[in-house]
Amino acid sequence: MSTTEFSSPWIDEDLHDVAALAKEFFTKEVSPLEPKAKAQGFPDKALYARAGELGLCGMSIPEEYGGGGGTFANLAVLLQEQTKADAGSLGFAVSEGIVAHYLLAYASEEQKKRWLPKLCSGEWVGAVAMTEPGTGSDLQAVTTRAVRDGGDYLVTGSKIFISNGQLCDLVIIVAKTDTSQGAKGISLLVAEVDGETPGFQRGSNLEKVGMKGQDTSELFFDNLRVPAGNVLGGQEGQGFYQLMQQLPQERLITAILAQSMSEAAVAATLEYTKTREAFGKPLFELQNTRFELAECATITRVNRVFLDDCISRHANGGLDAATASMAKYWITDRTSEVVDRCQQLFGGYGYMMEYPIAGMYLDNRVLRVLAGANEVMKELIARSL
Repeated sequence: MSTTEFSSPWIDEDLHDVAALAKEFFTKEVSPLEPKAKAQGFPDKALYARAGELGLCGMSIPEEYGGGGGTFANLAVLLQEQTKADAGSLGFAVSEGIVAHYLLAYASEEQKKRWLPKLCSGEWVGAVAMTEPGTGSDLQAVTTRAVRDGGDYLVTGSKIFISNGQLCDLVIIVAKTDTSQGAKGISLLVAEVDGETPGFQRGSNLEKVGMKGQDTSELFFDNLRVPAGNVLGGQEGQGFYQLMQQLPQERLITAILAQSMSEAAVAATLEYTKTREAFGKPLFELQNTRFELAECATITRVNRVFLDDCISRHANGGLDAATASMAKYWITDRTSEVVDRCQQLFGGYGYMMEYPIAGMYLDNRVLRVLAGANEVMKELIARSL
C-alpha cells in the first residue's frame, strides 16, 4: 500500500462519502477560482453559500442549530480534501472549526439558534479577533478595551492577521473588560458586523508570503457598540479560560492542514520524479531521489498515525491540551522539512508557481506560527511533564 493510498481508521463509510463530496466541490468549483482569489486576496463569498447548499458547512454542529450533526471527524475530512485539492482560499478552518465551536460551547441557547444556522448555511462567515499589532501568542497582553455603557459595551482597539476579516459577518473579539485583572479581565464579545456598522472598520487586506487567496486583514474598533448580552458565557472575565479550552482544537486543525500538505507534497513529487527524465532515465530511478522520497514518505506516514490518534481522541472528547500542542508543533515542523526536500527534487521547476510544490513551499511556513508559535507549544508541553 502506498502512502497516498493509506486509509485512516477513523474514516468510516459515511466519512468516505463526505470526502468524495468535498473533493468534487473543491476540485470542480473552488480550485478553478483560486487564481482569482489570489489576485484579489480573498475568495468569492458565494462559495461559502454553495458549500452550505451541499451540506459541507457546519457538519460538526448539531442539527438543531442548522448543522449536520456529525463530529470533529467530519470537519477533519473537509479540511483534508480542501488541502489536497489546492483550494485553500475558503476560511473553513476558522469559520467552521473555531468560531462555530466557540458559539456552540459558550453562547446561550437563544444565541446559538440565532447565529449558528447562518454559519452552517454559509450565509455568514465567522472570524476571531485575537492577535494585535503589539501582541502575538501572549493573549494576556491584549490591549483592546470593552467598556460598559448602559446595556452595551464600547469596544476600542485594533487587531491584525485576522483570518476572514474582509468577509466576516460575525466576529468574536478578545478584549479586556477589566484591565486590572490580567488574564482574568479578558472577555470574548460577539459582534455582528457589515460595511455599515458604526465603529467597525476593515483595514488592509494584508499581502502575505503565502496563502495569498485567503482573506487575512486588519480590523479596527472605535467605540463599536456590542450588546452586553453578547459576552460569551454570560459574564465578564471568562475569556482567557474559554480561549485555553478551545485552542487545542485550533492547534489540531493546524496539524491537519500541515499533514495534508505533507501528503500532497509526497504524492506530487512521486508523480513528477517518475515522469521527469535526467541522465537518460526517470529521476525516480536515481538512488538519491528514491532515498529522499523513502524518508519523506516514512516521516509522513508516522505523522499520519499520530494525527489519526489525535483526531479519534478529539472526536470522542479525549484529546488533552499537551498532546494537541505536540501534534501542532511536531507535524508543522516536519511538514516544512518534507515540503523543502520534495521541492528540491523538482530542481528549477520547483521554484515555478505553475507547479503546486512551489505554492506548498510558500503556504506551509505560517503553520509553524498559527495557533501559537511552535516555541510556545514546547513551553506548554514542558509544563505538562
